[in-house]
Amino acid sequence: MRNVHGHTLHALGEAIVAGRHPVGSSIPPEPQLCEAFGVSRTVVREAIKSLVAKGMLSTGPKVGTRVLPAEQWNWFDPDLVAWQSKAGLSKEFLRDLQELRRVVEPAAVRLAAERATAADIAAIEDAYAGMKQAIEEGGDYVTHDLRFHQGLLRACRNRMMVQMSKAIGALLRTSFEISTSKPDGTRESLPLHRAVLDAVIARQPAKAEKAILVLIDGAAEDIDLVLASRRRLPSLAAPPVSLRAPAPVKAGRRVKA
Repeated sequence: MRNVHGHTLHALGEAIVAGRHPVGSSIPPEPQLCEAFGVSRTVVREAIKSLVAKGMLSTGPKVGTRVLPAEQWNWFDPDLVAWQSKAGLSKEFLRDLQELRRVVEPAAVRLAAERATAADIAAIEDAYAGMKQAIEEGGDYVTHDLRFHQGLLRACRNRMMVQMSKAIGALLRTSFEISTSKPDGTRESLPLHRAVLDAVIARQPAKAEKAILVLIDGAAEDIDLVLASRRRLPSLAAPPVSLRAPAPVKAGRRVKA
């Protein structure tokens, strides 16, 4: 549950991302913000300080507090990604996300295939088992999917990559939420995840890199299909969507192989 500072920060951050305070404009003065949010000047100042740290605002004498261009915002910040999700995910945002994955994950997986410890592999196996269980019995697939990919980034044993795994978590969740909304998308992607994990276990960097690229490109296709369908995109402000348990097969019904 958010405190007063959190509510003020999110309300102001969402307003900026939604364009209610355009780039280059000054946000309302402190007294006006205090009245609008029903909070003290201290709370408003702390919220503004947080938004400055996220690269969204700049402050200075005589110029006030102004909204900076989106190119300067910290897009690795989970709050910012959630605000963009609520305001509406653009094709440009999703394109940037897919390009980031294509740059970062294949290199990380190659290193993971060379450096992963037994504990790393056990953690990724556990995440995979959670994904499989969610498909077969219903449950939170997205959280386990996120753990799987963050586990691969950690397994590369590069301190900067490990930090990046924390930073891009919200970005990855955006992709996974959209892919999950495609009918049978999770069931189709599960063996692709297995291929990545098996290559890492077998210490085959080239094979692992190829497998993760197949997975990433498949996710990009899923996102394109969802966008083309004009279905409502999931919001990161809500908990991950849980998969429903499959309907039991009736006696005598023939199951497709």
